[in-house]
Amino acid sequence: MTQDKILELLKQYKVSPEAPDLVSSGRLSEIIVNDGTITFSITIPAKQAAAYEELCKLLEEKIEALEGVEKAMIVLTAEREPSQSQGEAARNAAPQAQRARQTPPKSQGPAKIEISGVRNIIAVSSAKGGVGKSTTAVNLALALQANGQRVGILDADIYGPSIPRLLNINEQPTVVPNTRIMNPIEAYGLVAMSIGLLVEQDTPMVWRGPIAVSALTQMIRDVAWATKGELDTLVVDMPPGTGDIQLTMAQQVPLSGSVIVSTPQDLALIDARKGIEMFRKVNIPILGIVENMSYFSCPTCGTRHDIFGHGGARETARKINVPFLGEIPLHMDIRERSDLGQPIVISDPESDHAMIYRNIAEGMVKQMAGAMKPAPKIMFEE
Repeated sequence: MTQDKILELLKQYKVSPEAPDLVSSGRLSEIIVNDGTITFSITIPAKQAAAYEELCKLLEEKIEALEGVEKAMIVLTAEREPSQSQGEAARNAAPQAQRARQTPPKSQGPAKIEISGVRNIIAVSSAKGGVGKSTTAVNLALALQANGQRVGILDADIYGPSIPRLLNINEQPTVVPNTRIMNPIEAYGLVAMSIGLLVEQDTPMVWRGPIAVSALTQMIRDVAWATKGELDTLVVDMPPGTGDIQLTMAQQVPLSGSVIVSTPQDLALIDARKGIEMFRKVNIPILGIVENMSYFSCPTCGTRHDIFGHGGARETARKINVPFLGEIPLHMDIRERSDLGQPIVISDPESDHAMIYRNIAEGMVKQMAGAMKPAPKIMFEE
């Protein structure tokens, strides 16, 4: 299967009789062909979303019917409507204000994505890159599993997926027969999914925010997470920052709570506080802060060095009244085993470092149980 064969197929389709074919329209992104998986996006006018949605489903069926194709993933992204001129805005302001006074606004948030076979979803976030969030997320997922849970992990970092490397996964997801549902990959007992499993390792995802969001929501929705039984917890490795993807995950995915990973230094903690504020605004419980690379113990002399400072995350947690879950040291074993795709919780389960992750995971579960506990009823006596 090649890009040219897909383009030949797409030339046969139009969104309407008077429109140019899809290839000539200039609305297609680069078509990524990777071992039976076809991925591309179509930029569409917002008012024609319904028509393109039907066409998108048809195209996915046609592409998946081609020999050598196992999965087609087409992402739709809408163009922003042009803004009104100042004159139009002024003319419309009065009647709009009048309607607003007469009709109370409805507080309706975005619809939640349905994820079957998963009891709890925990987002591991940093709001800043380079703090070891993905390594922490993988080891915490394995620590939850070591503590007796059935666990999955979702790599939500579309632009820089790390989970395939950290779990040493090379194979592609298979598709459930006669459906568009993908089976996750199993590694060390975890079930895992990542955009990195669908494209070549060195292929950059040159996608705008709405396209990345659409691809992520489809990847969440179209995965059979409960292939090995219902998951107790799905750990989501969030991308750094507080942009479109993070906000979509926070608003549309039924998160049970979030864990913030930071280093002790002030620059990382500033961004960590931004991440906490984002989750608070959308009413997602903060299960706690983890201080990664908290200190370095010299393997030769045993002397402790606070390379990035120390205790900043604990102090931040105290000031903003969120739980502090623990400190993870900067250590060669954690780094080397992560690079080899052998996370320390599974490759050296009796080590002090593995026990740190297990203790943090236990604290996460306790905080989540408290966050999900119903509020007490208040009785008034006459």
